[in-house]
Amino acid sequence: MRWPSRPIPPYKVDRFPAPTSLPMPLRPSPSRLRSRISLGFLSLAAAPLLRAQDALPLPPPAAIDSGNTAWILTSTALVLFMMIPGLALFYAGLVRARNVLSVLMQCFALTALLSLVWLAFGYSAAFSDGSSFIGNLLAHPFLKGISPASVRPGTTIPELLHFAYQMTFFVITPGLIIGAVVERMKFTALLLFMTLWSILVYLPVCYMVWHKGNFFGLTGVIDHAGGIVVHITAGVAALVACLMVGPRRDHGKQAILPHNLPMTVTGAAMLWVGWFGFNAGSGLAADGAAAMTLVVTHLSACTATLVWMAIEWTALKRPTVLGAATGAIAGLAAITPAAGSVGPIGALIIGATSAAVCWWFSIKVKTHFKYDDSLDVFGVHGIGGLVGTILLGVLAHDSFGGFNNQASLTTQLLASLYTAAYSAALSFALLFVIKKTLGLTVTDLQEREGLDYSEHGETAYNS
Repeated sequence: MRWPSRPIPPYKVDRFPAPTSLPMPLRPSPSRLRSRISLGFLSLAAAPLLRAQDALPLPPPAAIDSGNTAWILTSTALVLFMMIPGLALFYAGLVRARNVLSVLMQCFALTALLSLVWLAFGYSAAFSDGSSFIGNLLAHPFLKGISPASVRPGTTIPELLHFAYQMTFFVITPGLIIGAVVERMKFTALLLFMTLWSILVYLPVCYMVWHKGNFFGLTGVIDHAGGIVVHITAGVAALVACLMVGPRRDHGKQAILPHNLPMTVTGAAMLWVGWFGFNAGSGLAADGAAAMTLVVTHLSACTATLVWMAIEWTALKRPTVLGAATGAIAGLAAITPAAGSVGPIGALIIGATSAAVCWWFSIKVKTHFKYDDSLDVFGVHGIGGLVGTILLGVLAHDSFGGFNNQASLTTQLLASLYTAAYSAALSFALLFVIKKTLGLTVTDLQEREGLDYSEHGETAYNS
């Protein structure tokens, strides 16, 4: 070996001294040698398995859960049951005998018509990504791109089932408005108004609250099953409608009594049972949260029933069957937005408060201002939804047994006001245009004959 002509620096010589002799290799012990040989054979044997594991496909996306699917299938049937026959019977029993078929017809016709609107573009507008105001109408027209195997993002249920479940909400919301204009609104005008209102009011509000999560710039709005989307929108529209359509010709001149209270109570009982699907199904899962939602829904209805009875017992010296049924509906409407956020104590407070406030609006306020909200849609659904939407901002906390500490009273209040203003403005505009074109009401003669005969050529009781 030749040394370089240039001397090596001393620090390198010190760091790497030349060895005086080569070290002897260490011989492994027989046991260690056997271990190394065994590991080598194991590596050779495992190599094909490791290569096969590398070739495995990625885990499949979230599969459809049979338990969740079964519960939402049941909930879909329950919510449709609320509209036909529940709401139909509840309203039909409250009108006079000559108008009972007209109410049943309105509920059935709206169910059929609005289901097709939902199929054509309603689902796409409400539950697909779009603008800040409305979804993409061309995302899933007539269920385009949705198959039985499609899973709704963020859930474990089929997309088809989500379509069907939300369709029942789309159907029943305008159905509530019927109660404010019974016995005098033209059938054609009613169908046109309800269809346009559903498209221009319900779909944007549903999209912003339940899909986009940004309601006119508000984030963090809580509406579990429709205090905003269903009850406030419909209740405010009902108030505007009864003012625009005008009162019944006998309103304020003689008592207008329900013709069949057993029918009304039967319908109310159906609504109560169906409301379990309405509220407990809105989490889209069969779990503990759904169980709590079901419990608080029932407790609120029970409390409101008893409080309404107590108020009547004090004011009228006796409780009425109609009052008990109305109180139950008020408690159910009020717990709807809060059912996924409050515990039993919150449910008791919401139920009691809704009964007292709704009774005051349905009896005192309506009598004072003399508007003909015939079946108290605004007083029960509108005010009930408002009470529950606002109170959840206070009650959805640990101190009341609640479990949504993100609830904001200010956000809930502003969302309620925005909803009321939007629904009122659009409802007024639609009714104004229809009034100037088709007309809103039947003639005095047709109203005296009853809408069953004058609008449909039939009578309910042919004895």
